[in-house]
Amino acid sequence: MSETGLSARLPLSLIVCTYRRPAAVKRLLEALRLQTAPPQEVLIVDASSEAGTEETVQEAAATVPRFRLAYFRVPPEHRGLTRQRNFGVARAAGELIAFLDDDTVPESNYFQEIQGCFERHPEAAGVGGYIRGVTWRPADRTAEPGVGVFRWANWERREDYRWRLRKMLGLASPAPPGWMPPCGHGRSVDFLPPDGRDYQVEFFIGAASSWRRVVFEREVFSSYFEGYGLYEDLDFCIQVSRQKPLYVCTSAQVDHHHDPAARPNSFRYGIMVVRNGWYVWRRRWPEASLFDRARWWAVTALVAICRLVDARGSDLAEGPQEAFGRLWSMVELLWKDPRIARKAWDERSCS
Repeated sequence: MSETGLSARLPLSLIVCTYRRPAAVKRLLEALRLQTAPPQEVLIVDASSEAGTEETVQEAAATVPRFRLAYFRVPPEHRGLTRQRNFGVARAAGELIAFLDDDTVPESNYFQEIQGCFERHPEAAGVGGYIRGVTWRPADRTAEPGVGVFRWANWERREDYRWRLRKMLGLASPAPPGWMPPCGHGRSVDFLPPDGRDYQVEFFIGAASSWRRVVFEREVFSSYFEGYGLYEDLDFCIQVSRQKPLYVCTSAQVDHHHDPAARPNSFRYGIMVVRNGWYVWRRRWPEASLFDRARWWAVTALVAICRLVDARGSDLAEGPQEAFGRLWSMVELLWKDPRIARKAWDERSCS
């Protein structure tokens, strides 16, 4: 593509929210310099109290820039993923506003592909990138996929044991990837194959997401999701998709390294998965039937049990700790409805 073609595209601002990950930020900035169509500006929104990330950004800014690089250390009232995102949006200049997690590494054509997807779909409010990491193979059309195989279009991948159990117990939703079914437990967009196509979805992953600026004239990231966030991207996507379509661009690919620094402990993570997941599900499906509510509880309990016996890596306690967090949160939901917190947030937002 010519330089003229690239310069004619909509100006894009990239916001990177971070917390105590200077090494990850350095790696991301190095990847951004290799972009075939780099963003016009990169805003680093840092919740750290230490100087490591700021020093990393200053070193990067001292080299020959390909984009404007700005660093913001946010005060306590703006810390937490959703607040940091809103902080960055208020200071971004682009017509397109993109987000990448600090522990991601985009392919060199990532932003060129994102811009191309917006051009192909002028009606789109947002475009999500594609997180790599799953092995796909061409579908064997001579045989029906068994319980251990997930097939989509002309591709298939291995099912993990949790989805196998859902299938065997009749708890797997037929909803396409990227759409939340009435029972709440659907397939994420990494169940779409990396075939270079654009797929319309209801949600995508916030770690690699891009939006038209006009979206933020009527929507903000909810401060209900405190600190680490978790599912705040799902909630935001669903609210926006009720107005305008969203797409996943499978040719805009990113590696997500899942840096362990600054993540909540396994018990706290388990609580957040269940509680935040319930909140987003009921926001999307407030009139869910008794049957779908029963399916939500059944799948939530099944996954908690799976994590109880799941031992991964060198930390054998991680799975059980997360399971206890999930189970605790399930019990808590019986007497402490997150909609109470939601109502309080709604009242604050309207004041």
